Amino acid sequence: MNFHEPLNREASEVTGREPQKMPVTREVKRRWRGRLLAIVPVLALAAALASGAWRHYSQDREVAATAEQSHDFVPDVRVTTVQPSDGVEVVSLPATTSAFSTANIFARASGYIAKREVDIGDRVKAGQLLAEIVAPELDHQIAQADATLGQLQAALQQAQANSELAKVTWDRDSPLVGKGWLTAQQGTIDVQTLKAQQAAVSVAQANVVAEEAQVQVLHQQKIYQRVIAPFDGVITQRNVDIGTLVQADATSGTFMFTIMQGNVIRTQVFVPQDEAFGLQPGIDAVVHVPEMPDRSFPGKVTRIADALQPGSRTLLTEIDIPNPDGVLTPGTYCTIELHIPRKVPSYKVSADALIFNAAGLQVAAVENGVVHLRKVAVVRDLGQEVEINSGVKRGDQLILNPAVDLADGSKVRTQPQAVRTS
Repeated sequence: MNFHEPLNREASEVTGREPQKMPVTREVKRRWRGRLLAIVPVLALAAALASGAWRHYSQDREVAATAEQSHDFVPDVRVTTVQPSDGVEVVSLPATTSAFSTANIFARASGYIAKREVDIGDRVKAGQLLAEIVAPELDHQIAQADATLGQLQAALQQAQANSELAKVTWDRDSPLVGKGWLTAQQGTIDVQTLKAQQAAVSVAQANVVAEEAQVQVLHQQKIYQRVIAPFDGVITQRNVDIGTLVQADATSGTFMFTIMQGNVIRTQVFVPQDEAFGLQPGIDAVVHVPEMPDRSFPGKVTRIADALQPGSRTLLTEIDIPNPDGVLTPGTYCTIELHIPRKVPSYKVSADALIFNAAGLQVAAVENGVVHLRKVAVVRDLGQEVEINSGVKRGDQLILNPAVDLADGSKVRTQPQAVRTS
């Protein structure tokens, strides 16, 4: 179609002549091209708005459908049942074994070692000879003390004889003085002589007693020349040999041997405060040594401290372990397994049931298909299980691996619990 035909027709009607075709000017072409260019964006915009409106309407329908579906959806959850903990709490703590009795043996007599009967690692019995000390000068001191004692005993006998003579004299002169046949002065002399002789007897007796004590000291030192074991045990240290000069002194005596009693092993362990309540003498204990995995050593708690250590809040506890065959040696690293009766009830819960969020530590309990979030407190971590003492009760069903967006009051459907086989 020619856009200039209407113009030519109008021109022919006015003039009455045959219309002639007018040439199309550049201005008319430009004008129509502008109109077309203005219409195209409007049509494109209208199409885009219609498409966006339809897409938005479709998304709203989908969101509404999803929300309605989520509101009506009841998820299936796995649950675990809360069970009370055992009446006895088993606590395992590190410890070190020690001998029930340990004695460092020092020289009580000065001299030279003439015999040494034992060495490191030897097992000895109570009263067994360990070493013998020789001191010739001690024998001379004993002989001298015995001779001096003999002299003092003779002097005592002499004093007793003089006292008896003075008493006889006074007994004889006393009636004569009373009748006036002897002077009063003679009577006074007899009385004072008797008293002097009796005092001399007392002095002589005291000298004899003192010398007897000195002789006993020397004889005791003679006995100390034989060094014997104070109890059954094993020699763990030896510091002397034959010919060694040893000195007997209260502060700087020669250190000779160390002996340890090994038929009973003692261990000391520090029990934490949260596990110390319920601990008392007589509770069962078991020692485990890593190098002896197939053997355990049972014993009993024998002593506990009456107060906790202020720095570590732990209770010092001693356990005695019978060791008749001597397999368990002092100084061994071990673990002590204490069987402590529970004073505070607690419950075992699977660690998968715990929820950690801004509200703290929680669990999701299910009651009649409704979720209830409860705060709990963990008292002991057992790995796959934990012990808690608040927030739950026996028989509660807790959701395992709860969803992050699980809210209080949500409805859920519980699945049958899997039977755990051991």
